Amino acid sequence: MKDILADGKIKKRFMSGVYMNREYSWLLFNKRVLDQSRDATNPLLEKCKFLSIFGSNLDEFFMVRVGSLYNENVSDPQEKENKTGLTAAKQLEGINAVVRKLYVERSKCYAALRRELSAAGIKILRADELTPLRREECRAMFSSHILPLLSVMVLDAKHPLMQFENMKSYMLCDLERGGRRMIGVLSYSAALDRLYRVGGGEKVKLIPLEELIRAFGDMAFIGYTVTDRMMMRVTRNADFDTHIDDSDVERDFTEFMRKKVESRAKLNVVRLETDKETSRLRDFVIKLLKVKPDYCFTDERFFDYKFMFNLGKFLPPERAAQLKYPPFKGAVPGYVRASASLIDTALSRDIFLSYPYDSMSHVVDLLEQCASDDRVSSISITIYRLASHSRIADLLCRASENGKQVTVVIELLARFDEENNMYFASKLHEAGCTIIYGMENYKVHSKIISVVLKDGDDIRYITHLGTGNYNESTSKQYTDLNIITGDTAIGEDASQFFRNIAICNTDFKYSRLLVAPETLKPGLIAYIDRETDKARRGGEGAILAKMNSLTDKDIIDKFVEASRAGVKIDLIVRGICCLIPGIPGMTENIRIISIVGRFLEHSRVYCFGSDDDRIVYISSADLMTRNTDKRVEIAAPVLDRGIADRIVGILQLMLSDNVKARKLCPDGKYRRVETLGDPVDAQQAQIAVKS
Repeated sequence: MKDILADGKIKKRFMSGVYMNREYSWLLFNKRVLDQSRDATNPLLEKCKFLSIFGSNLDEFFMVRVGSLYNENVSDPQEKENKTGLTAAKQLEGINAVVRKLYVERSKCYAALRRELSAAGIKILRADELTPLRREECRAMFSSHILPLLSVMVLDAKHPLMQFENMKSYMLCDLERGGRRMIGVLSYSAALDRLYRVGGGEKVKLIPLEELIRAFGDMAFIGYTVTDRMMMRVTRNADFDTHIDDSDVERDFTEFMRKKVESRAKLNVVRLETDKETSRLRDFVIKLLKVKPDYCFTDERFFDYKFMFNLGKFLPPERAAQLKYPPFKGAVPGYVRASASLIDTALSRDIFLSYPYDSMSHVVDLLEQCASDDRVSSISITIYRLASHSRIADLLCRASENGKQVTVVIELLARFDEENNMYFASKLHEAGCTIIYGMENYKVHSKIISVVLKDGDDIRYITHLGTGNYNESTSKQYTDLNIITGDTAIGEDASQFFRNIAICNTDFKYSRLLVAPETLKPGLIAYIDRETDKARRGGEGAILAKMNSLTDKDIIDKFVEASRAGVKIDLIVRGICCLIPGIPGMTENIRIISIVGRFLEHSRVYCFGSDDDRIVYISSADLMTRNTDKRVEIAAPVLDRGIADRIVGILQLMLSDNVKARKLCPDGKYRRVETLGDPVDAQQAQIAVKS
């Protein structure tokens, strides 16, 4: 696919020396997601999903990142970001220019997929393509199944102007009656289907809801003449301030958060989408919402493509299966399968799980055993995002009801999961669990379970440390690494970690764990310095790391220093990467790749050195300032040499990927990795090993 984001003007704006602007780098990442909708190695229905994911990613980007820049532009317009020196206004200007190109590219991708779907037996119809017979069929369907679920109103002197809700689509109509001009507003319920099947025959014919509303929406305005119509959607700022005075012990934080979440519906508009470039209705909305034209975008068909996720349900199961990835179920390691007691196994040896290639059920089963085992005295856990139907939450409730001391640190500030977490916090509290909502004004993003056992006169520990959430649903879609260990020093650290959370103490140095905001960043920098010193003394310094994002300038500068000293640095960075590799004399010893594939690469791993002096950490933290300085995060050392070697092997496999991998080049472009020999798809290779 043509690289539409790397022209000279854009690169000059968003790149400076060894640095790339964070927001531009994120847009490059989402472009790689969009590229997967045309990747011939993906089955057709999977390509459709990537198109949908691209749009959902972009929606969140506007709500969060553009919202944050909007706030910054209002509060401190002269402030410049620390890598490329751009003000918020300059970043917003550049973002809007890039996004406008992405809208065009998305429309092209959809048109190509629509043709492929038609060839595969799924025809997505447009209203203007309906035959007279099908048009009458659709009109009847609209009248009986859709019209009753539409909300309509007319804007005039006696009807107040309405509040357009965040991420909700509307149709506006220019109305005339008796010589008067009014504007009609039609909104529709989320209960409505996005796709409707029409006609019969072997080929599946589907018409989207938007096409039906465009064609027949004027039926809602009886007695009026509709002279023009326009579909629209607004995106509102979701970046609200959540800092509170922790000394105010009488304040109910859940009530505070409920009000903040509700406020999203009324925050300022950061994007207006319409299906027309120009019209009187568009001008009316721009004036009403006080939106600058730069924040207005056009898509002639849809504002989101979520319906592309569900196309397979219209096909016979065997046909749909041919157009998807082959089914895959997480494996069970042999020594775990043979174990009568996961508790005893964890006390005797470290357990390694690599999601989704290994099943998360082992962690759930361990909690189930802990909930009833008489040796278990307490269970403590951090929760950031839970599945909507969470066995883990149920087992924590059961453990509490069985007399265990259960402490749950649940993060109410997990963006877009606030309401879900408030629900589970209430449920867990009712079951007798001790609930902690966080630590001062730091988000608790750590992934840790601490189990304390009283075995006779001995105190023993089982600790789970992972890179991803305790979420049974995402564990099947995200790659994450997990270690369950009975190591006493780590267990004591974990127990102390929860005591520190309870008393809001961040100033503590742990025996084995690196914990942000105090020791994680200095600890990782110390290891980078160790490799740099080795290289300066003529040795072979080596750094191998994997993360979702790299934005922390202090760590970037340390990587540059290490590269200049001769350290070989291999980085696997899925998303945002503000470091440009391969610049002579600066970053020439740094290689950076990104993999976007079937599973979302989510694990964070930091390896320093090689062979006998190699140190490996798994972590909940990306190398972003928000993680290293502004959150409570954990990096845990991998003590078992065999597990450490397996983790390094996974990363080396990813570095050899020449199917899904893209290499970040010195000019800021992501290019396909050169194919030398047989094709290597790292994710598929790991599936094959477990199958």
